[in-house]
Amino acid sequence: MKRFLPLLTLSVLFLGACGLEKPPASLEFPKSKEEAAAPEAPAAPAAEPAKDAAPVDPKLAAGKTAYDASCAGCHDAGMMGAPKPGDKAAWSERIPQGIDVMVKKSIDGFTGKAGMMPAKGGNASLSNEEVTSAVTYMVEISK
Repeated sequence: MKRFLPLLTLSVLFLGACGLEKPPASLEFPKSKEEAAAPEAPAAPAAEPAKDAAPVDPKLAAGKTAYDASCAGCHDAGMMGAPKPGDKAAWSERIPQGIDVMVKKSIDGFTGKAGMMPAKGGNASLSNEEVTSAVTYMVEISK
């Protein structure tokens, strides 16, 4: 009987370990220095860039910076009827007006049937160039 309990315990441990496909990270042996230093295979590229991906065009990059700093709070949430970037349906009525009209409404402010746009998004410290860049960025990712 004294040998039965330890033998039963070991049997349960070994059989339980057989069911694991991969040991948990806490049970894995540390990697050698060579394996740890070797880079992992790169992930497959995305089919199309995400909205949050940094634009390649410097003008669009400046627009994304201005958008993230001053516009995203309302536009990402769709507050006060703000069209969400990338929402083709919401932008389908706005884009045909032309970039100049959209920039003017964004700088001066606008109230329409779908909502309102405070002048410079409520951030008077934005330059007209920053507003133009942000509007251009939103239009480009929403086409």
